[in-house]
Amino acid sequence: MAVVFEKPTLLQRLMPLFRGFDLPLLALVILLACAGLLAMYSSGYDHGTRFADHGRNMLIAVGILFMVAQVPPQKIMACAVPLYVAGVTLLVAVALFGITKKGAQRWINMGVVIQPSEILKIAMPLMLAWWFQKREGALRPLDFAAAGLLLAIPVGLVMKQPDLGTSLLVLAAGLSVIFFAGLSWKLILPPVLIGGAGIFALVLLGDQLCADGVRWVVLHDYQQQRICTLLDPSRDPLGKGFHIIQGMIAIGSGGFWGKGFMAGTQTHLEFIPERTTDFIFAAFSEEFGLAGNLFLIICFLLLVWRGLAIAAGAGNLFGRLMAGAVSMIFFTYAFVNMGMVSGILPVVGVPLPFISYGGTAMVTLGLALGILMSVARAQKQDTKDPKPAL
Repeated sequence: MAVVFEKPTLLQRLMPLFRGFDLPLLALVILLACAGLLAMYSSGYDHGTRFADHGRNMLIAVGILFMVAQVPPQKIMACAVPLYVAGVTLLVAVALFGITKKGAQRWINMGVVIQPSEILKIAMPLMLAWWFQKREGALRPLDFAAAGLLLAIPVGLVMKQPDLGTSLLVLAAGLSVIFFAGLSWKLILPPVLIGGAGIFALVLLGDQLCADGVRWVVLHDYQQQRICTLLDPSRDPLGKGFHIIQGMIAIGSGGFWGKGFMAGTQTHLEFIPERTTDFIFAAFSEEFGLAGNLFLIICFLLLVWRGLAIAAGAGNLFGRLMAGAVSMIFFTYAFVNMGMVSGILPVVGVPLPFISYGGTAMVTLGLALGILMSVARAQKQDTKDPKPAL
């Protein structure tokens, strides 16, 4: 009797590759990506090929997410040390013979021009997660001090470029790993209280500290100007304060429901600077109003919550620390971008995830989501195939 073998379809061949994907996380990413495409089309349809390039960048990020999600967390952990060493080495190379643009030395030509600091956004939490995984069960205060040193080296090199925005993101990613590793609250509270007191004093004594001729030795001049402009944008309404003022005008003019898709006057009359990159949140707010902003905020909060839930269920310390750090990366991106556009934080070059234009940032986000999805898949695999009792 002849035996007939049914040939599997392409869909049947591909389905195992998607098995174990975290559907709530994927749904939130799709919602934010759709919002990003809407915002980019409206703000960038007359801005060259920004919309098409944004869509291309998203597809590249999706491809990276898919590929990284196939890699088990153990193999990702093996890349931690080489990636960190490569990133720090490139930062040293940038300091020695990097390319300078607009007063900042952040790039290096290696056949193609790259910005090595972007690598550290992922390499830094990977390295610290690897460090604490190797010392699981026997952590000492000295281990946390060594982790702080591992973090301080790239942060210092990035700040020297200078690049305040990226250094804050790298710092936040590293500190989140150290926090989730079990750093004592006795060590956390003092710097938090000192920072809070410093902010209060800065607000209270802003006029004196920002007076002409006063220089802050701990910051570059442009960083000092950004903070002083934040305290009082009217000091230079047509210069340094222009970004903040126009951003707040656009957000306020949107009202609750917004002016409507493609109907933002501040956006299309080009009052909003960098309307497709750092200040796209202002353009989105003008057209979709408070309702649209609440949609974005809720989606980002749910994304962070889902990431932390994946971290809580991870099978080992590395997975927990890495998933927690990735979740906080998304929180930091969204909080800093929305805060600077709204006038509650200094203006720094931090994009809004999935919404802002930027190929390097989109690739970084795709890599981060891939790692998060890898941890989620490993967790589901461990649930389905529990280890036999000895």
